[in-house]
Amino acid sequence: MAQIENKQFLGNKFYFLKLFFLIISLLNYSQEIKQIEIIYAGSFDRDENIYPDGNILEKDKNRKVHLKHEDMNIFSNKSIFFKKNNSVISVGDVFINQGDTLKLYCDSLNYNGKIKKIYAHGNVKLINNEMKLESKNLELDRLKNEAFFYDGGKIIDSLSEITSKNGKYFIDFKKYVFKNNVVVKDQDRVIKSEMMDYFLDNEKTFFYKRTSIYGDEYTVRCNSGYYEPRTKTGVFENDARIDFDNREIYGDSIFFNEEKEYSSITNNVKIIDSIENLVLKGEFAEFFKKNDSAIITKNPIAINILKNDSLLIKADTLISVGEEKTRKMRGINNVRFVQGKLSGKSDYIQVDKKLGLTTMLRKKISERNLQILTESEINLKNPVIWDNYTQMTGDKIIFTENLDTNELDSIKITNNVFIIEKDTIGNSQFNQIKGLKLRGVFNKNKIDRVKIDQNSELIYYMYDEEFNLIGIDKAVASSIIIYFKNQGMDEITFITNPEGILFPKEFLNKNETFLNGFINREKEKIKKNDILVD
Repeated sequence: MAQIENKQFLGNKFYFLKLFFLIISLLNYSQEIKQIEIIYAGSFDRDENIYPDGNILEKDKNRKVHLKHEDMNIFSNKSIFFKKNNSVISVGDVFINQGDTLKLYCDSLNYNGKIKKIYAHGNVKLINNEMKLESKNLELDRLKNEAFFYDGGKIIDSLSEITSKNGKYFIDFKKYVFKNNVVVKDQDRVIKSEMMDYFLDNEKTFFYKRTSIYGDEYTVRCNSGYYEPRTKTGVFENDARIDFDNREIYGDSIFFNEEKEYSSITNNVKIIDSIENLVLKGEFAEFFKKNDSAIITKNPIAINILKNDSLLIKADTLISVGEEKTRKMRGINNVRFVQGKLSGKSDYIQVDKKLGLTTMLRKKISERNLQILTESEINLKNPVIWDNYTQMTGDKIIFTENLDTNELDSIKITNNVFIIEKDTIGNSQFNQIKGLKLRGVFNKNKIDRVKIDQNSELIYYMYDEEFNLIGIDKAVASSIIIYFKNQGMDEITFITNPEGILFPKEFLNKNETFLNGFINREKEKIKKNDILVD
């Protein structure tokens, strides 16, 4: 019996607790939903046919109709108040103020006091201490503190004017969400977007769909990112690009500082120089507009677009520097290039498009190392080029370009010239020429002839018309001219009487068939795919 009584007692106790909390919640609910009050009206009327259960309130000559709900005041020329529904329709020069911070003007409105929602129509203006919102129609949710317009609106704050088709204002967070035909205007730029968030406190703007920013000297395009007008900085992503006067910058992510005229670009970088017909690619780059300079430091490739064979350059670092009339492109460390059948390697390269000069250099060798290193070891460090089957090295290699045709015009090697070419008939045999200086000319981007001056030496394999080896020509002369055809060296001319002997092959041991300093760098030869795929 005691157990049954305890169960009944607990059941009754639980029932009374539920009833108690229900009564408390009903009391709280009734306290939360306060009735709309009539503060003033010039006249009262009713028309059950038009406004069932509605009180028609109108202004008089001196005062408007004044209604109040909690801390919100509604003023109008005419209001229809529905007491049972705790709602009101107001028309004619409607004005609302809520506390000291929020003001609303419109031609007419519907207000539901139960759910605390305002539906304002016609010449709507929502104003607080930081901004003014103008629209044709506006919904204002007082519980969530959110405002929404759906058929066009405009925001004006201290720095900007923003228009869009749809917009939502989160009053507590001082945040806007805009959609469709968004336009932001301020003194320095215009922003157009399909979807963006805007924060009043810092005026920071976030983009989520196709967006363009138009400045005085640039245009930004992206599909996502953000921009902060006060610091004039932004990050643009998803098909991002910046267009300057003669440069186009692309990347997966672009950081932009307008005041410092600086950009950093990450992943799938592409910088197009329309003046120089130059394209720079890589995975990380920096652009300095003030100096008109670009630096690519991760997997950089430069493509100089020419009429015939475009020039491709790869290096550890690529720099495009200087104003339009004096612009230069530089490659630093592990430089490789390809142009048609011409390719090369060096430590440094500089392309001066204005002068039509391309210069290849090695790293400086100290005086001590110059004494220690062998001639072959030095030649291994020197810049090297390959023209089809011919290898040329030297301390410095300079190309000149015809500025009218953009074709290679001449070549100059200033010191330690060494030319080798594999003998196409014999096995492991090399024609070789060395000297102090070289000058040569191109024809249709191919080496046509070169002249080697000072201390010129030669080893050349001579054949008869039936390709039988006649002997090995070893000669020394002050100057040698070499003419080239598709297969390489074709004809050799000595300017002065040479000192030389044509040796039968068996008269020379293997070491005597190589000039001092010989080094075959064929394994280093650059191909187009080595640059594009590497």
